[in-house]
Formats: sequence, C-alpha cells, structure tokens
Amino acid sequence: MIQITQLRKRCIGCNACVEAAPGRWAMSRKDGKCTLVGAIGKKDIYILNVSEIEFEENKKASEACPVNIIQVKFL
Repeated sequence: MIQITQLRKRCIGCNACVEAAPGRWAMSRKDGKCTLVGAIGKKDIYILNVSEIEFEENKKASEACPVNIIQVKFL
C-alpha cells in the first residue's frame, strides 16, 4: 500500500499532476487547484492510501509538481 499526501493550499493549479495521473487527480472548477480524488482533508493536508498499482503514475505526478506539494511513499 502507498500513501499520497498533498499540501493543497500551496497548489498553483499547473495541472502537471492531472496529466501524470488523470485517474487520481482533477482540477477544481471552484478554485483552480488540483484535487486528490478520494482523499480526506484536514487543514489543507489531503491524505489517501491506495494500492501499489498506482505508485508509478503518482510518483510521476509528485516529480512533475513544480511546488513540491505531493508526497508518495510506501506504508
């Protein structure tokens, strides 16, 4: 299992994560920031545990993020 963490308040809405992992990331029409689909947020920190199948594409999303607000790690 892997854990994906996003510091959403620092998101600049560049869309890089959506391009790397479109099944897990989406752009919000409300504020123009990226949303970690299915995550639970607490004080602008969003966390989601997913299967290892999603590791590669979400690691690419993390590496593509210009403000380094996405972390992907094994649990």
